[in-house]
Amino acid sequence: MSTVWPGAPFPLGATWDGEGVNFALFSEHAEGVELCLYHDAGGGRETDRLQLPDCTDGVWHGYLPDVRPGQLYGYRVLGPYEPGAGLRFNPAKLLIDPYATAISGPIVWSDVLLPYAPGQPDADLRADARDSAGIMPKCVVTDSAFDWQGDRAPDTPWNRTVIYECHVKGMTARHPDVPEQLRGTYLGLASDPIIEHLKSLHVTAVELMPIHHHAVEPALAQRGLVNYWGYNSIAFLAPDARFATASLGQQVTEFKEMVRGLHRAGIKVILDVVYNHTAEADHLGPLLSLRGIDNPSYYRLDPEQPRYYVDFTGCGNSLNMLHPRAMQLIMDSLRYWVAEMHVDGFRFDLAPALMRELHAVNRVSRFFAIIKQDPTLARVKLIAEPWDLGEDGYQIGNFPVGWAEWNGMYRDTVRRFWRGDEGQLADLAYRLSGSSDLYEPGRTPHASINFVTAHDGFTLHDLVSYEQKHNEANGEDNRDGSDANYSRNWGAEGPTDDPQILERRARAARNFLATLALSHGVPMLSHGDPLGRTQHGNNNAYCQDSELTWVDWHLDASRGALLQFARYVFGIAAANPVLQRRTFFDGKPIDGGKDLTWLKPDGGEMAEADWKRPDARALGMLLLGSATDERDARGRPVTGDTLFLLLNASDQEVHFTLPQVRSETGGWVELVNTTRCEQQPRAVQGDRVAVAECSLVLLQQGRGG
Repeated sequence: MSTVWPGAPFPLGATWDGEGVNFALFSEHAEGVELCLYHDAGGGRETDRLQLPDCTDGVWHGYLPDVRPGQLYGYRVLGPYEPGAGLRFNPAKLLIDPYATAISGPIVWSDVLLPYAPGQPDADLRADARDSAGIMPKCVVTDSAFDWQGDRAPDTPWNRTVIYECHVKGMTARHPDVPEQLRGTYLGLASDPIIEHLKSLHVTAVELMPIHHHAVEPALAQRGLVNYWGYNSIAFLAPDARFATASLGQQVTEFKEMVRGLHRAGIKVILDVVYNHTAEADHLGPLLSLRGIDNPSYYRLDPEQPRYYVDFTGCGNSLNMLHPRAMQLIMDSLRYWVAEMHVDGFRFDLAPALMRELHAVNRVSRFFAIIKQDPTLARVKLIAEPWDLGEDGYQIGNFPVGWAEWNGMYRDTVRRFWRGDEGQLADLAYRLSGSSDLYEPGRTPHASINFVTAHDGFTLHDLVSYEQKHNEANGEDNRDGSDANYSRNWGAEGPTDDPQILERRARAARNFLATLALSHGVPMLSHGDPLGRTQHGNNNAYCQDSELTWVDWHLDASRGALLQFARYVFGIAAANPVLQRRTFFDGKPIDGGKDLTWLKPDGGEMAEADWKRPDARALGMLLLGSATDERDARGRPVTGDTLFLLLNASDQEVHFTLPQVRSETGGWVELVNTTRCEQQPRAVQGDRVAVAECSLVLLQQGRGG
């Protein structure tokens, strides 16, 4: 029997101090807490079961002087099982410490994880006495010591940020040059071939799909599928063991090695985090952690029927942002990832759910206030997914100063314009110029995370190859996934050998990449898109952990050409100051011109009536490099070359009249033309330029000829 001293209520979790381990767990409604110790991660036999001796302000705690890093443990929490009153204590079920920093392995579904006796007519109202320890992974005591070797986060401002959204496993699982034992792991993501790929695209930050330890939903497990994306967290401080070469604490070290390696390459690490719900689902879900520790404190319960949960997420439950300890868990998790794991920012899944204090979305909620005043969190990059499934859940443009947002309106407008939809010019102009209609006053163009594709929806290849979703492999009769794809297959649904259709698709893909690279705001690429990755029309591949979702690194001629084009256009964006403004264009005359002018093909400036023409599908965007009040951080004027972006989404060639340029700067030079795979700057002859149907051209004044 291990020795147990009273210990301390702070910090929460299992903390190694060099001599022993302090254990602390919050539960204000519990009648007692038992700490269970194990030798075998996959076994149910305890070496010790110890009552935590003290409770201070709702925190149960004890200190074990004989315990060391690597120790496996879990909790059993004593109290009434009264679902009708919102209480679901069941000491037969081993529970994960919400502050655990490592978990020994995956949660494998079994109905033994349910707190109630399955198959009974009263559903969840009768407690189940079967012990779950034999199938539950164990928490692992870790040592925070790590040689960071002088690690420093890259100092990349928003206006020079290019984000690459990726899945840790999917990014590397098929890469032939990543060592086989590292494929699909944190270490593989920081390997030389991956870093070289990211830097060739001028990427400055990776946004990792969820890496918090997660669980697979029972419905997926019963269909033989998994939660590949990972949006089903169960331990907010633990890196997911599935991405490590070993799982008894090594995942913490390997995650840190990944961050250190990416930082050395000048690449920030942003985590996609899911704090709006947990893997315990609705009232019929499993008992894994928070539900069995203190259900009414950690979850939003229906005030009229506390047996049930308030659900803003569509996943069965919502975290209780009204309770200070639930809020503390989220904030402690965020601080841990920044201070201890050196991450550089967060993308918050279904962020409006975190803004709901009673029921309505509160734009000045405590969640924002706490982050803003926190010296650790206020300095990192904060990105919101600005929608959830609750009432008034679409909150794009409504997040505070200092926050960026996934701009779904950018995605939809750009897709609809290049698909050829009518009436898109006015919205397109806002999206190209930073979405001032959404973020002014008070915010900057870099509040807009511009994206055309992301993990959720079609890949770029599929966006130009399919007009209908094809999600049959998910086992839901193709009912899942969005029907609003705004896609175009250019003449055939899916694979084809027709050279004309393939050329149209390749041009359409180049149009999307060029538009993304040349728009104001922060561009975000989805992993594998520059390589032509396909999911064969599946626009909701969350449950597919296979070659369907893993990046295929084999390059044929067409995929290689697309990659070279992506590198080229993002290189142009990185080299042109006029595309890296920190403020919105104001359209005021400066130095004989305006910083931004919208032009019709005939050379005239767009008038109000022109924006309203439903059949108008061509637009010119003139960016005058010298006409700017923009200054850098040291007060120096930011000037660059004048650029003229020409977009034609019609099915006819359009001739644009070129603006007159100063004779001393030379004429116009074509930098980009999406009708061609190969890009080579070439001088423009005459005072007009032809822009082919469904294509984009970028001109620069006086260089490259």
